[in-house]
Amino acid sequence: MLIKKRKREDADINGSSMADIAFLLLIFFLVTTTINVDTGIGLVLPPPLEEDQEPPPIKERNLMNILVNAQGRILMDEEPYQLDEVKPRLIEFIKNPNNEADLAENPELAIVSIKTQRATPYRIYVDMLDEVMGAYKDLRDEASRTNYGVPYGALREESPQQQQVKDMYPKKISIAEPDES
Repeated sequence: MLIKKRKREDADINGSSMADIAFLLLIFFLVTTTINVDTGIGLVLPPPLEEDQEPPPIKERNLMNILVNAQGRILMDEEPYQLDEVKPRLIEFIKNPNNEADLAENPELAIVSIKTQRATPYRIYVDMLDEVMGAYKDLRDEASRTNYGVPYGALREESPQQQQVKDMYPKKISIAEPDES
């Protein structure tokens, strides 16, 4: 006697619910994933000059030229410096406590110019910029403590006291186009 084989029906899987689950998983991962955004270096740029407007004249003594080569060597006004010597030298240049002829006439006129080569490592460039910003921060902190008895960071944003300290030591930083060589 032959046993009849039963023909089994194929089980159907409802595909619409799979699409719903896949869509929900996609939304879940989009919502929970963090995306790191490189914010770059935050600097406030001056407004562009109008076409008929000439750049203001700058006396050589009020300009501190900082050159950084591809090997990370630093020249400040044609003299070699190490990175940790930059901040004290800038503070001396900007303040000019002894009214020396080769330093800035006064802090309001001091300009720091940074120029690099294209092959300069980005880390060295950022470290140099940190030293320059640190010099201005130290100068503003000192002025704020002297005049108001509190560090610059403790002054209320956009207060007259903060504006006065900013006016005493305005950040005038020029970042020149890098050289090819």
